[in-house]
Formats: sequence, structure tokens, C-alpha cells
Amino acid sequence: MNLFCIGLSHHTANVTTREQFAGNATAESIASQAGCTEALLLTTCNRVEVYVVSDKRISTDEIARCLMEKTNCNLHSYAPPFYRYEDHKCVQHLFESEIFGQAKKAYESARTSGAVGPYLHRLFQRAFRVAKQVRTHTEIARGAVSVGSVAVELAQRIFGNLSECKVLVLGAGETSERTARALVSRGVIDLRVSNRSLGRAHDLAQAVGGCAVPFDDWARQCREIDILLTSTASETPLLAPDILAPMLRERLDRPLFIIDVAVPRNVDPSVNKMEGVYLYDIDSIRSVAEQSLALRRQQVAAAEAIIADHVTEFVDSISRGLARTSHIAGQASIGENPLRASQL
Repeated sequence: MNLFCIGLSHHTANVTTREQFAGNATAESIASQAGCTEALLLTTCNRVEVYVVSDKRISTDEIARCLMEKTNCNLHSYAPPFYRYEDHKCVQHLFESEIFGQAKKAYESARTSGAVGPYLHRLFQRAFRVAKQVRTHTEIARGAVSVGSVAVELAQRIFGNLSECKVLVLGAGETSERTARALVSRGVIDLRVSNRSLGRAHDLAQAVGGCAVPFDDWARQCREIDILLTSTASETPLLAPDILAPMLRERLDRPLFIIDVAVPRNVDPSVNKMEGVYLYDIDSIRSVAEQSLALRRQQVAAAEAIIADHVTEFVDSISRGLARTSHIAGQASIGENPLRASQL
């Protein structure tokens, strides 16, 4: 039995490259085309991964071709930077993942389609147990470390329940999308997107369930919104006290939380001195994230020990199961009933 995973992530490939391999295939189609015994496709905004069980060795290129089945891109025209983990390294990679919400959805989808069999079932069920144990027995998940999660955490400190907050996202890049998704996941319903390209604003708005706002109208939105996220490529500030002051007078003492993650900054720092305005730029966000990251680093050793124990136990159990199956298969020739793999 061969167990492995291949993948692309934001650490190894830009979003343009990842898009070539996302949304074009299913776990079922990969299993069928590549001749896998089992397959599971895990796709997030930051990564595309395929977990495979097979009786034969299958190359990375074969899986990559399956991922690109509906595109016109030529795999041989460039070399996408796929990573590949085999056997216990594959198990360790999955156990160390921090995207178990998406992993559960991917598992359920592949299980429903029949692409997941006994081995990937056991692997992912153990992965979910590992995640729960790590979170229960360590504080490694405590505190926010990404721009989006820090922004959400700060917004909740100011507003509490975010379901009634009105949000404007200025810019339609990857950071804007991640932060917008983080806000929506915490209850934001009224989310507006503005970008110099109205088409890109529409695309992001549709992706997160919001509405697009023409770029010429974004400043006027400051009369209504509670949270402003700015992440554009403007070389000069888009928002300064003289622009904001008239609108603040119409806000009836409602706080305005501004997250400016652009470099150069989109918001004049002096805006932070205005009454009722809470401005966080990218350095402020990173400072909050570093505090959380420092706490997580203290917990890494404990988490790694838990993961290592589970990796060893899981690999050993699979090895014993395979050895037992081989033995029973050998006995079948003299009249004994073989044990089905699904009974392992």
C-alpha cells in the first residue's frame, strides 16, 4: 500500500498558480483517472492537497493532470512547485495541519462520493482526534496570528457581537479576501467591497456574500459603516482627517474601527487621534499577532510530542493491519476466509 499526499500552498505557489489546480476535479474523479484505491481532495484559499492510497506508485504529475482536467493549461509548459509527503511524513503533515474545519468538509465530501475507503477513513478520524487533543491539552490555538484573525479579535473587543456591524472592504486582494472571510465567519452580514476595478469588487463581494460599491463612492460609506478594512496599492493616503471629519459628525457617537494593512498606508496616521476612531495599521496588527505567536511557540513542544505519539501509533497500527491481511490472504489458499481490508 502506498500512502502519500501532494499539494500546493501559499508558501510554495502564488494564487494564480493555485487557481489552475483548484475547483477542476473531485476526489472521485482523481481516484478514477489516476487508478487510486482511495483519494481525498482538500482545497482552501491557501492550499490544494490530494491524499491518496494506492496499490501502485503514482507520480506527482499524474495527480497534477487530474487536478487540471477541466483547464486548457499545459502541465509541461511550467513546473508547478508541488510538495509531496509519503507514508509517515504524510501522516505527520496532516496531523500538523491547522485547517480541520475544511478537512472535515473534504472528508465528508469524499466519503459520500465513495472515494474514501478504510485507510483514509482511519487516517482522517485519527487526525481529528489529534487536533482535539492538541487544542484541549495545550494553548497552541490561543490568540490570533493572521491579519484576518487579529482584525476579527480586535473588532470583537470593540463591538462585541459583529452581526449588526456594517463593514466596508477597500481593495480586493488576497489579504482583503482573507479578512473579509474571517469577519463573515464571525457573524458579519452587511459587507461591502470597493475597488478601483469594479469587476474585481463584484468578484470578491460575490465570494463572501457581500455587495460591490463603486470606488468613487467608498468614502461616503464612512457615514454608515462600523468597520473599514483598507488594503489597496495607493501610494498616497486615501483617508485623512479633513475627509473623515464631516462624516464623523453624522455618526452619532458610533465608533469607527479602521484596519489599514496597506503598505504604503491608505489611512493618514493622524486619523487615530480623532474621537471615536480606532486605527490599526499593519505594524499594530503584527504586534498583536506576535504576542499570540509567542504564546504559541511556548506550546509547540507539547503539541509536537502529542502529534509524534499519534503518528507512531497510527503508522504501527497500519503496518500490523497490513501484515495481518497478508498472512490471512496466504491462508486463504488452504480454505480459510480472508479478512476484508475494511475490517482492519
